Amino acid sequence: MKTYRIWIEILGKTVAAACAITVLFVSIGLFAGATSGTLEQDGTSKATETYEGVVTCSHCGARHSAKIAQTAADCARMCVHGGSQFALVDGEKVYLLDGNLEILKKAAGERVKIKGTMSGNTIHVVMIADMAS
Repeated sequence: MKTYRIWIEILGKTVAAACAITVLFVSIGLFAGATSGTLEQDGTSKATETYEGVVTCSHCGARHSAKIAQTAADCARMCVHGGSQFALVDGEKVYLLDGNLEILKKAAGERVKIKGTMSGNTIHVVMIADMAS
């Protein structure tokens, strides 16, 4: 009778150890997945995507004032210098742009493809490509 109890005890401890190791590996996997995930806390995607539109400013959007007698590019640069942000207009959608100001100034008024990550209503610009190229 004692030999059966010993085998049952060994079997029980082995199963418990295997379960503990499994839980440990699953926990490590879940933790690693949570720290390297592609979602922000607000649930928006952090994957790099491509957006197309015209680089403008958040003040004027797609409609620059004709009264100032300047191009859309000069108007956008002037508005940004005055405190507005660069923006990307794609039809009715307007996204704020966050990135290198010198590159955004060069792209002002141009139709471009932007690669970046979206956070809320802001695109964090990784790369800008002119639509003509």
